[in-house]
Amino acid sequence: MVRIRQCLILAAGNGTRLRKISSDLPKPLVQFHGRPILEHVIRRAQEAWIEEFVIVLGYRADLIRDWVERRWNGRARITLVENPDYHKSNGVSALKARNALHDNFLLLMADHLFEPETARMMIRQRLAPGEVILGVDPKIDGVFDIDDATKVRRIGDRIVDIGKDIQEYDGIDTGMFLCTPALFDELDAASKDGNCSLSDGMRRLASRGRLGAFEIGDARWHDLDTPEAFAHAQMENLDYAA
Repeated sequence: MVRIRQCLILAAGNGTRLRKISSDLPKPLVQFHGRPILEHVIRRAQEAWIEEFVIVLGYRADLIRDWVERRWNGRARITLVENPDYHKSNGVSALKARNALHDNFLLLMADHLFEPETARMMIRQRLAPGEVILGVDPKIDGVFDIDDATKVRRIGDRIVDIGKDIQEYDGIDTGMFLCTPALFDELDAASKDGNCSLSDGMRRLASRGRLGAFEIGDARWHDLDTPEAFAHAQMENLDYAA
């Protein structure tokens, strides 16, 4: 089994919906349980033996760059990539990292928190050539703000449909992906007028049976995209102090 050493973190978005509590800070630097959200993401990925991080910046990139260069005190190799088109969909941010990632890698969102064991289990999965595996939460009734969540429909261990508005679904996209570099080709092919989302690329993979599902079971995770979701996560009895 090839060991996964690299992680791509998408941290470019405007974070408009969290602005009520973030003020002018980029969302990854908002304090959660005493640390920036981005620090939680990096440290928890490190607990899954990730050594190298490629972080795509956009909105207030200067502040995140300053935090990495002056305030990050952990041991990690971090490469920063800027996306001047950060107002576009998240697939554009992923494409900006293309030249920095040549092996299989873990893909994470800078505003999604997760249990380290979930990441450890994800990177143990076997990737076929040209495949992507998505962490899927089957506990639909327990997902906060289900209307805004990205849903998936599966047949066996294959995802056959993905999107926020699909009518039939049996799981939720957790924002954690195990990827081959072929992801970038799919995002390129899905782009229209220089724009694409991750889900656009995933739908292309799904149409050819190359989008796998890894069910996370009872593991918990949080998408901190709104003040309400942020408050909900703070109330959960989950230790984020690691």
